[in-house]
Amino acid sequence: MKRVAFLFTTPPHGSSSGREGLDALLATSALTEDIGVFFIGDGVFQLLPGQQPDAILARNYIATFGVLPLYDVERCYICNASLLARGLGDLNDWVLPVERLDPDELRQCLAGYDAVMTF
Repeated sequence: MKRVAFLFTTPPHGSSSGREGLDALLATSALTEDIGVFFIGDGVFQLLPGQQPDAILARNYIATFGVLPLYDVERCYICNASLLARGLGDLNDWVLPVERLDPDELRQCLAGYDAVMTF
């Protein structure tokens, strides 16, 4: 089976991209265990704890990222440069355990995947 990477680049609210990506990720996890999940750019906001989507009448799916280890999805990475650019460099409390990578490390890691799906 091919190695599949899921790249989240959009914020959690304002579009359904993150929810669709999470749905695709969970469906793919039934087919392969060789999955990597990457959060870059505004995608880092997908993992912020304490979000209140009900306040803007949005569906709450963000906490669902926290169940990924139950689906044997354990290779999760977050872009350190994206965190710093958004003033989140000191934050360590995410809804999902993630490894911080600098952009060069992130690109190297992504290069090892056969397919990259971007959301």
